[in-house]
Amino acid sequence: MSISLSSLILLPIWINMAQIQQGGPDEKEKTTALKDLLSRIDLDELMKKDEPPLDFPDTLEGFEYAFNEKGQLRHIKTGEPFVFNYREDLHRWNQKRYEALGEIITKYVYELLEKDCNLKKISIPVDATESEPKSFIYMSEDALTNPQKLMVLIHGSGVVRAGQWARRLIINEDLDSGTQIPFIKRAVDEGYGVIVLNPNENYIEVEKPKIHVQSSSDSSDEPAEKRERKDKVSKETKKRRDFYEKYRNPQREKEMMQLYIRENGSPEEHAIYVWDHFIAQSAAENVFFVAHSYGGLAFVELMIQREADVKNKVTAVALTDSVHNVWHQEAGKTIREWMRENCCNWVSSSEPLDTSVESMLPDCPRVSAGLSKIMESLKVCRCVSLCNIRIEIFKS
Repeated sequence: MSISLSSLILLPIWINMAQIQQGGPDEKEKTTALKDLLSRIDLDELMKKDEPPLDFPDTLEGFEYAFNEKGQLRHIKTGEPFVFNYREDLHRWNQKRYEALGEIITKYVYELLEKDCNLKKISIPVDATESEPKSFIYMSEDALTNPQKLMVLIHGSGVVRAGQWARRLIINEDLDSGTQIPFIKRAVDEGYGVIVLNPNENYIEVEKPKIHVQSSSDSSDEPAEKRERKDKVSKETKKRRDFYEKYRNPQREKEMMQLYIRENGSPEEHAIYVWDHFIAQSAAENVFFVAHSYGGLAFVELMIQREADVKNKVTAVALTDSVHNVWHQEAGKTIREWMRENCCNWVSSSEPLDTSVESMLPDCPRVSAGLSKIMESLKVCRCVSLCNIRIEIFKS
């Protein structure tokens, strides 16, 4: 039978508590102090002491993984798919490793957007100063000048960034399943300009500044005895704080703070900003949106805020498992009517592709994606086909 490190650490404390329970007032005071100590120790955090260092590679090669010719992530030596449980019984460490790999993949997808899809990285806010936090989007060369068609892609919430639909699918399936690249290439081939939004890039993280507390000994007006007493209390307090911190954060992970990006502090703000500064300024006669999950909610909020402009410029909207809610978002009757005519929401369903799916909301039609996992259905680029159909309808 194995005994964990946390049990070995806490065992003496429990034994001491049991021994002094029978004592007098002094012993009860010790019991209170020990109870206070136990209340401050988070056992989950304490288990971090058993972890290896959170020091991970910063390249795919460092992880010994690479994407093969099919766009699948495989181990360089074994050819095996990615393994999450790299170290048994260390879920937090494995999760941190997964997140570190995910950040590398995000940068890898950015490179693909620029090299394989020939998109340009555009910094926002457009009038940002040198020192303020910034985000970015991606656009094709003709995004603002294409007179006919413009495709706008919006991903969902979470860790995904521009060019991605789902990180999990990129890692466990392939690039075509988890990225927007098939959509972008198909759209470009069909003659569309393209804008790829980045609605989850809402802030930058910087290390939280350390607060330096002025020592009480600087107060020269106090008697020496009083200053010594204060210094002693201060040192004991710091010793206790360091003791607790040792268990709360044994690997001394940096404490970070968030600096939000002006006018892009949320997916909804981001969608409105990109509309005002790019999409509304584009020359395209027909603008089309493809929005997944929370991206659908962001589009509906955009429409609420810019209803007349959206109706005037947008031809069709293809949603996939959208989480929008016209009641909670207080979308008016005219918006709901427009959505019924111009939007379609493909949802996860085992029904055959394009089979009507019942909806409780009075907005756009819901149809089956043909598969229980919506992201798999994105491979077939149904949304681009929808947009081409809508063009023909509006031209006739």
